[in-house]
Amino acid sequence: MIWRGSFTNVEVNALHAAAFDHPVGEVDWWTQVQRHSLGWVCARVDEALVGFVNVAWDGGAHAFLLDTMVVDGLRGRGIGTELVAAAATGARSAGCQWLHVDFEPHLRAFYLDACGFRSTDAGLLAL
Repeated sequence: MIWRGSFTNVEVNALHAAAFDHPVGEVDWWTQVQRHSLGWVCARVDEALVGFVNVAWDGGAHAFLLDTMVVDGLRGRGIGTELVAAAATGARSAGCQWLHVDFEPHLRAFYLDACGFRSTDAGLLAL
């Protein structure tokens, strides 16, 4: 796990498309995380990007996980859990006191059981 590791936009766009089941885009991930993120974590196997998580923040005590993803063939092997642990370490080292995540119901066991988050009430407004 590499906190604020290097990556190419092509790598993350391909991983994101596979993880979230959509066509490969042309998002400028590098510029986006440089401008808006506290950090990110890259997981590599034999130099291939196999996992990624973005850590946004409010500039103070709160950090937020976004776009946690692991390549399909390697899911269930602890890579996602390690990504989240590295993200938590990075956020803690930056002085954050809280790490937030929202997720779909099928990911509940991953975030609450495997990663140690606790369930909280939250709200969501579609814009």
